[in-house]
Amino acid sequence: MSVSQASSAMSNNEGGSDALHILAVDDSSFELKLVERLLKKSSYKVTTVDSGKRALEWLGEGKENCNKKVNMIITDYCMPEMTGYDLLKRVKESSTLREIPVVILSSEDVPTRISTCLEEGAEEFLLKPLRKSDISRLHSHMMR
Repeated sequence: MSVSQASSAMSNNEGGSDALHILAVDDSSFELKLVERLLKKSSYKVTTVDSGKRALEWLGEGKENCNKKVNMIITDYCMPEMTGYDLLKRVKESSTLREIPVVILSSEDVPTRISTCLEEGAEEFLLKPLRKSDISRLHSHMMR
């Protein structure tokens, strides 16, 4: 999905303008649809992109006056070119993005990977598939 497709997809999402907005990042269209469906059922506004690079483009990394606001980024760990860990590091190193909570998703339960992501600033590290019970835990991270 291109950045323009992501932007137009966002405008078609349910949820009012006051709905909490989540950027979901995964190279698997199946996983993205699952995450999007669960989040929308919980009344979140959702934008989806298929790579870390596209997420940074959509967020306007490095641009001071970017008007796109998200309350959280949920990203897959294993993606080509830029992993979820790489995206996490870029977000946390950015003066304009660092306050956005980042949640990492992975199908692999690797303790060293989990601890490394949490040490670098991830709010949560969740195992796939994302479940409704996981969604309820995310709200508190967005309300800080």
